[in-house]
Amino acid sequence: MFSGRGFAFQRKQKIERQYRRLLKKGRKVHSQQDNQFTDTYPEHLKHLYLAEEERLKEERLKKRRRSPEDAVLSEEKLNEAAESVTTERKFKKKTSNQKAKEDYEKIKAERARKKEEAEKRKQQREAAQRLYKQKKMEAYKILSKKTKKGQPNLNLQVEFLLQKIQQNT
Repeated sequence: MFSGRGFAFQRKQKIERQYRRLLKKGRKVHSQQDNQFTDTYPEHLKHLYLAEEERLKEERLKKRRRSPEDAVLSEEKLNEAAESVTTERKFKKKTSNQKAKEDYEKIKAERARKKEEAEKRKQQREAAQRLYKQKKMEAYKILSKKTKKGQPNLNLQVEFLLQKIQQNT
């Protein structure tokens, strides 16, 4: 049947065919459902979705019956409701998403602070290295000076050592 192909390949082909069949069956079942929304709700949240649907239906009916004066009053009511919702949210316990966001912000701030401190230490270290190299170069220039005949200049070396001793005491 499959020349040059192993057992695993045949098994894979078989599983793919079965999966396609299941998908076809699933499509048929979903197309036959009368109320596709209520059946797909998670079981523990189903009552909330159904209540929301009913509320939306009632609102649509009310909008059809309203007069222009009612529209102005309803806008005021909506504004009041929005204000009360925002004040309620301030006092309610935080959701897991809000907690996660706050934790993320804290971690982000901590990382930024650490990064800033590391950058500051790096700059201090570089400044100290520049100063050290500069002093070392000055000392080298003084100690490496020669006389006209090519001999080391002992007067400069002695003065340099004297300065060093005076700085340390």
